[in-house]
Amino acid sequence: MSTIAMIGAGGWGTAMAVLLRKNGHRIRLYARKKEFAVELRKTRKNQKYLPSAVLAEDIKITSDLDEAVSQADIVMVAVPSHGMRETSRALAKVLTGREILISMAKGLEQDTFLRMSEVIGQELPHTPSDQICALSGPNIADEVSRGIPTATVIATKKKSLADDLQQVIMGPAMRVYTHHDLIGVEIGGALKNIIAISVGVADGLNFGDNTRATLITRGLAEMARLGFAMGGELLTFAGLSGLGDLVCTCTSPHSRNHSAGILIGRGEKVKNILSGTDMVIEGVKAAKVGYQLAQKYQVELPITRETYRVLYENKKPSDAVVSLMGREGRYEIEESRTKRKAEWEKR
Repeated sequence: MSTIAMIGAGGWGTAMAVLLRKNGHRIRLYARKKEFAVELRKTRKNQKYLPSAVLAEDIKITSDLDEAVSQADIVMVAVPSHGMRETSRALAKVLTGREILISMAKGLEQDTFLRMSEVIGQELPHTPSDQICALSGPNIADEVSRGIPTATVIATKKKSLADDLQQVIMGPAMRVYTHHDLIGVEIGGALKNIIAISVGVADGLNFGDNTRATLITRGLAEMARLGFAMGGELLTFAGLSGLGDLVCTCTSPHSRNHSAGILIGRGEKVKNILSGTDMVIEGVKAAKVGYQLAQKYQVELPITRETYRVLYENKKPSDAVVSLMGREGRYEIEESRTKRKAEWEKR
């Protein structure tokens, strides 16, 4: 049995708190706002972010960060990407340096382009880098909390730690795979949100299955291309944190990124969509970062580029479609283009 501090009482943090408690662990759930923590303790329901979840009486709920992490073996950070640095900075004041840190956020930091594990590492210099991990995969919070069979990936530089965490998190409704490619796993989790918005836009324009399949497939190619340029491994993107999460986020009615894309495709203004929800739509911020990273690494990401232009330059979705469809013909697998195209043309 482990003592686990879940930092963040949004939908994802709540879902994992419920699941890990069922696995037999001691859970402390941290809510930043005191009044929200009081409400959760009183009702044992997260009506705001995850109404389907019931918080067992032995899940300790607190707004005191020191109390949340006291004597914790594992600290899981389930906050939005834009709040990761502030949260990590606060954690640095109360952690001992022996705790295992797991990022559950799927995003990249604005301006610095850092992955969430890198942000944590910068703010917690006394925590060894091989104790900082990432959890990612096709994990819809509502389904996780209801015990629907799910799989995920825990990525860390240290194999023995990955094996230990696999046993901690895995249970009857959660299958856990381990991975060494921390870069690829985190990049996949961040970039898939961009593609989910683009698929939602296409659905909002009343396009069909062909369009959806094309965007998912070519979107995966973009994720792998940029992830590889940033130091990740190509095969990682064929796994749960890449293809698996991408398909889930592009097709699930629970996906906030896909749902936002649908509204954009139907003519809604991005600012109105963002102001009309308390939920975080990570793909909007990710699109800007992805666009900037494409320029930094000189990688061609046409879907990401057009999604960025729709979100930040008020380009009409229909015009973005024209731009994508009007591009010059290409060889499909760009990563092996030089060698394989030369062989192909000899035939």
